[in-house]
Amino acid sequence: MRNIHLAAAVLLASAATGALAQTADHIWTGGPIITMEDDAMRAEAIAEDDGRIMAVGSAADVMKLKGPQTKVIDLKGRTLLPGFVDAHGHVTGGGLQAMSANLLAPPDGEVKDIPSMLAVLRQWVKDNQKLVDRYGIILGFGYDNASLAEARHPTRAELDTVSKTVPIYLIHQSGHFGATNSVGLAKLGITRDTPSPEGGIIRKRADGEPDGVLEEAAHFASLGKMFSVFDGPAIVGIVKSGTDLWARYGYTTAQEGRATAGTIAQLEGAAKAGLLPIDVVAYIDVLTDRDLAKKKVLHEYVNRFRVGGGKLTIDGSPQGFTAWRDHPYFAPVGDYAVDYVGYPAATREQVVDAIDWAYANNIQLLTHSNGEASHDLLIAAHRAAEAKFGKGDRRPVLIHGQFLRKDQVAALDELGIIPSLFPMHTFYWGDWHRDHTIGPEGADNISPTGWVRERKMIFTTHHDAPVAFPDSMRVLDATVTRRTRSGDILGPSQRMDVITALKAMTIWAAYQHFEEASKGSLKSGKLADFVILSADPTAVDPETIDQIKVEETIKEGRTVFVRK
Repeated sequence: MRNIHLAAAVLLASAATGALAQTADHIWTGGPIITMEDDAMRAEAIAEDDGRIMAVGSAADVMKLKGPQTKVIDLKGRTLLPGFVDAHGHVTGGGLQAMSANLLAPPDGEVKDIPSMLAVLRQWVKDNQKLVDRYGIILGFGYDNASLAEARHPTRAELDTVSKTVPIYLIHQSGHFGATNSVGLAKLGITRDTPSPEGGIIRKRADGEPDGVLEEAAHFASLGKMFSVFDGPAIVGIVKSGTDLWARYGYTTAQEGRATAGTIAQLEGAAKAGLLPIDVVAYIDVLTDRDLAKKKVLHEYVNRFRVGGGKLTIDGSPQGFTAWRDHPYFAPVGDYAVDYVGYPAATREQVVDAIDWAYANNIQLLTHSNGEASHDLLIAAHRAAEAKFGKGDRRPVLIHGQFLRKDQVAALDELGIIPSLFPMHTFYWGDWHRDHTIGPEGADNISPTGWVRERKMIFTTHHDAPVAFPDSMRVLDATVTRRTRSGDILGPSQRMDVITALKAMTIWAAYQHFEEASKGSLKSGKLADFVILSADPTAVDPETIDQIKVEETIKEGRTVFVRK
């Protein structure tokens, strides 16, 4: 009861200023309310007016705001929390995933091996013939060689069995690889004589012909060519599908975590048309569109959209063996040299220059970095920039940080770099990391939330959708349990309690975005961004957190998703 009394005191203090002279539009009560405010973590009721929180506290006090037109919503035992803030994802990629063949492994899809993947593709073509005819492409999203029985990527020859006349393009679950058929390679202009680009690889067979698999820079360059076929209606559909998907999982703020000039134009167009049900904040690739990033950065949303800063990518995918490590991979599957350590996706000069530019212009920079060698470069570049320009309040962010050493965590703390970690890897790829990428000891310390909290640092967690669905309860479950698909637990000492894990998805994620004054907790004056869950995650068996359902998502007092 102490927390409720504290919240009531805040409520009464607001009343003394006259803030409660009006009545509420909505009041929610009848279930647990978790505020994410340390001095008043629990409440009995919450009131909203004109999209903002009027009051939160005891039911008796909040119900004093009930007027003739106030709608009182009975939670019926369900739990209300602040809407989740996406610390790192790709909302337009999620929309693209929604219109593609689902090539994910269980529990998110049905693909277990290459034959089942080809069967899903053939069925998708039958179900989406009009789309194939209109745009001339067959799309698949989410295949994962780590989850396929063959433990490899599909080849062009296998994809040719689905179509020899229509380009096929499959996006790997990590988002760092693509696979295409023979006509797709022809469309891309890739032949046996095409060299691999810097920071990427065009895989080739023993006879020198491309086998259809494209890594990193080779894949990213191909995406733009493949998807240039989409017209305005398709792009609008992609954006709308993405934001609707995020809302379905309780997110009231989504992120577009690696935007190009084209992506920004699409999002601005959707925003202007009033199509965004939730806020979207974008980070522009500073290696391709740096001037645009500087020009477009905004601290306020316009029609639910803003550019938050820049995005830098130093290396690739840990489960795909393209993350840049400081020592060889444990037991990589494929044709790798014994001393193989992955490779950088950007040069040292590019990384140093990009971070120097961000400090000079006071622009927030999110940096994708997975391997230890990549982190070493990131840290060195930040130290040099800080020595040159001073600390400031730029809130730089490390995205992913799968293979962090403990000394690197200390360096992040020293430099004020926020680690946005990826505990969902413990579920999806934990067994693969243990057996192939980093070994049993190293796997215990991927996404090292425990090391971060030892230093009392804040951190955020993310889903990196469409790498995985933006499943908030899967993110929460993985942060708390660190249980793998096989049932193993990776690094018990790195597990978090539920409240800390929720902070990483709410108030700390809002802080990462410079939005803690308006989002991330339930407090008078903040936006009425809520998520209603089927159960209280702090009260259930932690092993059942992933079974909790998002019942409703509310953006500024208006329902944008309700489970049917």
